Amino acid sequence: MDLANTSVDLWISLGDDCLLQPLWDMMLNYRDYLRSPLFPIVLTVSSYFVLCLPFLVCDIMGERWAWVQQFKIQPSCRPTASTLLHCAGVTLYNHVFLVLPASVAQWAWRPPVDLPDRAPSLLELIAGVISNLLLFDFQYFIWHLLHHRIRWLYVTFHAIHHNYSSPFALATQCLGGWELVTVGFWTTLNPVVLRCHLLTTWAFMVLHVYVSIEDHCGYDFPWSTSRLIPFGIYGGPSKHDVHHQKPNTNFAPHFTHWDKIFGTHADFNPVTGRQRWDEWWSWLGDV
Repeated sequence: MDLANTSVDLWISLGDDCLLQPLWDMMLNYRDYLRSPLFPIVLTVSSYFVLCLPFLVCDIMGERWAWVQQFKIQPSCRPTASTLLHCAGVTLYNHVFLVLPASVAQWAWRPPVDLPDRAPSLLELIAGVISNLLLFDFQYFIWHLLHHRIRWLYVTFHAIHHNYSSPFALATQCLGGWELVTVGFWTTLNPVVLRCHLLTTWAFMVLHVYVSIEDHCGYDFPWSTSRLIPFGIYGGPSKHDVHHQKPNTNFAPHFTHWDKIFGTHADFNPVTGRQRWDEWWSWLGDV
């Protein structure tokens, strides 16, 4: 009975409209900034570089952090200074010459958005974020599959992202302009189509940036999203690493169901992954 009551209380609290209200009220103090069409761009770009930093430090430290390097998916492959600078340069070029002009144009023709007084419930926020991830997963799976199966599309638009068979965090947005624009279009449009609250939209954007970086980070940590979500329904860094080694597999950016349905799913050495997990718990026991 206590367990049943606890479950009921949990669902009631998740659906409580007041749970996120203090946070939303605090954010409304910066209403003028939040209403700007530039805010989502600033949010996602700043999130990208900040969230890349921990993985970038791991790459730079290399063997000096042996306890981190044991989770490297391809231990013999580490990004060099020139590859890091190349990816950073491509990313900055795309944002200066594509994202920034698009943002300024949007600022010119789109009026500032109206901010609702009420926050979403936590349950609405979680459901909205998951719905956006699932929708984007389907859209990008189709886009990605076509850009690998049609040679002209691959060579013209997507090949730059496969310059490195061992991905790393800064390679996440080492993209051609067409791919960056497409991804940005879906990320912006999907929350509108799903009629999400703005807080849900921004939460989705930041989470989407993080999981995209994590997919490319090159490390399979025990706290990786794919290890926290059970039953193998989420791909994560090990599955996307396989895609960069075997480009005709694992096209979905996040979840695994579309690849399993279309027969393009491939696993990364599960024994090695299990060994890393056991080594992590062993290391914790020694601390």
